[in-house]
Amino acid sequence: MIVSRARSDDLAMCLTAVSQLYYHPYEVVVVADAAGLAAARASPLAGRLKLVPCERANISHARNLGIEAAGGDVVAFLDDDAVPEPAWLDHLLAPFRDAEVGATGGFVRGRNGISLQWGARRVRSDGRCAPLTLAGDEPVTVAPESGIVAKTEGTNMAVRRAVLVALGGFDTAFAFYLDETDLNLRLARSGHATTLVPRAQVQHGMAPSARRRADRMPADLHDIGASSAVFWRKHGVTDTAMARAALIAEQRGRLVRHMIAGRCEPRDVSRVLATLLAGLDDGQGRPFGLAAMLSVPPPLAPARDAPPVRQWAVHGGPIWRHRRLKDAAINSVMRGVPATVLRLSPTALYHRMSYTSEGYWLQTGGWLGRSVRNAAALQALSCRTRVGEECDRLASVRAPIDGPGMSNGSRTAGLLYNEC
Repeated sequence: MIVSRARSDDLAMCLTAVSQLYYHPYEVVVVADAAGLAAARASPLAGRLKLVPCERANISHARNLGIEAAGGDVVAFLDDDAVPEPAWLDHLLAPFRDAEVGATGGFVRGRNGISLQWGARRVRSDGRCAPLTLAGDEPVTVAPESGIVAKTEGTNMAVRRAVLVALGGFDTAFAFYLDETDLNLRLARSGHATTLVPRAQVQHGMAPSARRRADRMPADLHDIGASSAVFWRKHGVTDTAMARAALIAEQRGRLVRHMIAGRCEPRDVSRVLATLLAGLDDGQGRPFGLAAMLSVPPPLAPARDAPPVRQWAVHGGPIWRHRRLKDAAINSVMRGVPATVLRLSPTALYHRMSYTSEGYWLQTGGWLGRSVRNAAALQALSCRTRVGEECDRLASVRAPIDGPGMSNGSRTAGLLYNEC
């Protein structure tokens, strides 16, 4: 399910990537405003989508509409400004083979397409999060009796539909912020285990909205304040004065960092912080709002008729062959094969990964530079060797997990490698 509001261009790119998922069968539910629905009708999945109109600026309400329209046993959630890896659903849904698992959550990469924006985390009693250490990248199930509540991200999570219906869906008191955190606590208290799946990854662009600018400078913190006050009331946080002071200090520090970076002036800090205080007051009296939804799901509307070819293509080479690399990638996409271009220069530039409007992944940087940020700053490798190493790195999240193993000398499942 994808909820979209005032981001029709981002939604269009998200749907292009969703059309390249290996998983079968799956349906796509889009809950959006009028502009978003128009973009959905022009996407590669046009005519195969469940479209749900929603003009109300409340993400919990929109998600509840989508849950009721969903025909699958499991509902996966994706933001409109996120792009999933082609193997995303394969990894995210695999743990549901265990009947004890009620929800799963994947990892989220940030704007450079490589570094993690959110990894494994746990929820504390006041709604704040703390890191959770996992060994390796295999799925880890967090049982409710462990006393740990696993944190899932609304842009990369999945929950059994029946569990969502039984819990009343998302609480509409959380119009934005802490909506999935509230659900995480309710899942644990109801005895449902959550599995964290490091290989189920999406890239999250954090596109601008009414709440933040393109440079991530907050424009309005009202909903963060209101949702925090609702959360403290709902989940029995006794020392709300301390929680309030901590939140104000955290957000003030965030704004000051933007001011130091030159993105705003001192008066902007006071102005935006005032919206947080107004939200905290508003949340004191906001009523809780769980939904009553139909327990019997409607029929599934598959996004395609037949399973896709479970292959992925990599086209790698030096930057001066960029036109040949791009043409090869577009050709792969037209054949229904998700494609990656590794366009490298003879430099030590850091690598970046992005998803293009033509429907392929593009990784740029120097073949002497690093991709993973904790690696050595200088890689003494040839272009060909570096492309091979990056193929191996990407395989854990981009290759089909049970692909046919078709390749030209590569041991990576489903990889079609082309050196330009």
